[in-house]
Order: sequence, then C-alpha cells, then structure tokens
Amino acid sequence: MSEPPAGGDPLALEQQVCFALSVAARSVVAVYRPLLEPMGLTHPQYLVMLALWQHAPLSGRDLSRLLQLDPGTLSPLLKRLEAAGYLRRERDAADERSLAVTLTASGTALREQAERIPAAIVERLGLPLEDLRHLHAVLTQVIAAANRPGDPTPQAGVAGQASA
Repeated sequence: MSEPPAGGDPLALEQQVCFALSVAARSVVAVYRPLLEPMGLTHPQYLVMLALWQHAPLSGRDLSRLLQLDPGTLSPLLKRLEAAGYLRRERDAADERSLAVTLTASGTALREQAERIPAAIVERLGLPLEDLRHLHAVLTQVIAAANRPGDPTPQAGVAGQASA
C-alpha cells in the first residue's frame, strides 16, 4: 500500500492497513476452519495447542505471554480444551499461585493430525512459500512496532506511508 495521491482521501477504506489486516485475518482463519473442525478445535484453541505441542508443560502466565492473550481470554479456551480431554490444568507443586498446563495423551496424539495442516494451508492459499515466509516476517515487525511503547500520534507527511 502506498500513500494516496495528493488530495486523496486519507480515510479511504482501501488505503487502511487496519482494514487489510482485519480482512486478511478473517479470511485466513476461515481457511483453517474446515481443517480444524474434524479435530474439534477452533482457531484460538489450535493456537493454544500449537504452543503446548512446542513447549508443554507451561505455566498459565507463560502460555498467556506466548499467545499474547490476556488471562481472561485464555482461561475459557483452556477450560474447553480440558473438557475435550486435550490438556490438564493443575496448580504448580512448586508454586501454588501458578497454574501448570500439560497435555494429556489425547492432546499429544492430536498433534499427528495437526501436522497436515500447514501444508494444506499453503496449498489452499496458492502462494509461494517464500512469499508466506516474507509476509510472516513483515507481520512480526508490525506486531513489534504496534507493541512498542511510544507516542501513538501519527507522523504526517512521511513518504510512502500507508494510511493506518
């Protein structure tokens, strides 16, 4: 996206980074849905499982940090995954204030089905893998920039700046 032409509308919907990100996120999550449904997972639950498959066991605090979700959003996801038999939530023996999240045998076994998802997503999107890797890198930079403390006031007149 580039700067609108001189005199262009800075609020034009098609120029907004937030609009493109929002539509892209909804569209990509919709591509995941039919792949996750047979596993009994929603997309947010899949993200929890990805974190656990990579790092389990995890404290609730660490899982919240990894997923960049506040505990109030994470807690219902964990409860549903526990009810499905994929994980256990227990008080950490070393620190009773901390919640330990571990995979069950069923949750660990689910990984085998999930291993087919990334390739299926790449195929469905029909984009070169290198483009998807580049997109991931750029989105990671956007996330870091958005989370950086600082002045939220936009700088006017920056060449090549897309509308936010």
